[in-house]
Amino acid sequence: MRFIFLLFGLFFYANLVGAEVIIHCENKEYAGQRLEFFSPADPVTAEKELAFTLEFDQSGKSRTTVNCSNALNVFCEFGIYHGMLLIEPNSTLELKLPPIRRKSFADEKNPYFMPVSFWFVTTNPQQANNLISDFDIQLNQLTDKYFDQLYFRQSRKIYDSLLYFLNKKFDSPASEAFQFHKKMKLKMVEAEAFRLKPEDYSQIFSGIKPEYWLRPSFTELFGKTFGGQLSFEAKTLKGADIRKAVNSSNVSFLLDHVKSKYNISGEIAELALLKMLHDAFYSGDFSKAAIQQMVKSERFTKSKTTLINTTAKNISAKLSHLQPGTLAAPVCLKTIAGLSVCTNTNKTKFKYLVFADTEMSVCREQLKNINTLLEKFEKNLEIFVILRNTSAAAMKKYLSEDKIGGVKLLDETGKYIEEYNVKSYPQCFLLDENHRMKFEAAKAPLDGFEQQFGTFLQRELFERQRK
Repeated sequence: MRFIFLLFGLFFYANLVGAEVIIHCENKEYAGQRLEFFSPADPVTAEKELAFTLEFDQSGKSRTTVNCSNALNVFCEFGIYHGMLLIEPNSTLELKLPPIRRKSFADEKNPYFMPVSFWFVTTNPQQANNLISDFDIQLNQLTDKYFDQLYFRQSRKIYDSLLYFLNKKFDSPASEAFQFHKKMKLKMVEAEAFRLKPEDYSQIFSGIKPEYWLRPSFTELFGKTFGGQLSFEAKTLKGADIRKAVNSSNVSFLLDHVKSKYNISGEIAELALLKMLHDAFYSGDFSKAAIQQMVKSERFTKSKTTLINTTAKNISAKLSHLQPGTLAAPVCLKTIAGLSVCTNTNKTKFKYLVFADTEMSVCREQLKNINTLLEKFEKNLEIFVILRNTSAAAMKKYLSEDKIGGVKLLDETGKYIEEYNVKSYPQCFLLDENHRMKFEAAKAPLDGFEQQFGTFLQRELFERQRK
């Protein structure tokens, strides 16, 4: 019996050790830098989880060990880059890093800035990351070269030639990860070039196991295929049944519809419906409450497939985040003077949160109206100006010279900018006395907030007196 337990222990230890991945790199440009790598939490939302961190010493060297029992896709955003990396169990990766390119001033201020996507490569040319990187470069070059013939003239001959060239160049036996990536990317080109309807190629997803759902090539094609489909179908001649099913939270009907139309079944059909419901919520074409109810149904939240369960819960959390009536996260930061302040301390006044960047002229003009708002609504409103971390001297000079009112908080790390999903400046929110969201898209100080809040306050106070 002891011998059996010993064998079991050795087997378990061997598997544990075999699951370790060693990642190391060296680049003097990165001396003292820190790169955080994240893994996507699900195939639908943008939620992410910290996977590991590379910390570089003063000579530019970094080394870390990651426990990884299954293939794991991670990404890292730094400077102008969005770098992707595939980690496979029981491997050693010596990464080659690109030259450091920091965002320009214009990039920092541009809410629509798109990072440069690339695959990290290693010193091993046969490693999956290298093959994927080489393939994507070749594919992009070919589609750029034959863009007109492929996407406008829809030449099947050009597409077949492209397939022939890529299959010949990448014909040697390669890892499953590369083959899967290649299959998804080529189907994406075909779908776009020949304007294929989603139902014309959606069967490609049949049988794809959940362990592949977080691969970038999967999420890209999956998003293109099922994104916005409920809204599209609801506007067709036969869309009445779809609208009725969504607004009545009829999960069974919608799931049967997905299986029938897209020729898929099982867990992938459930994932497709979750993606459709996610997009339908933001379309404004359906009852939001009905969609939230469906996403919370046990069909998804108690699924035996862990990733279906996780996806449903993440979508549910996202759909309720910052929605009217939900409890908003308190902002706890230091003021310009260094005092610690939380926005949920006062329980007697409404809270007006203004996220601003003092390096932007539009924000500087908007903030000048803060004092007018305070004078008019002093008894009922607190105003918090949450400032993006910029040049400290210039910021203090502006705030002082223009005598900007309100409680001015500095978000040095961008924690609350991310928490409140701020994409452009200024962006404003109105909360009630208990820090529950009232307006997730409140007007800016000069763009009508005075009238918006005045009308709201009059109606709110009247309703409270009546009750």
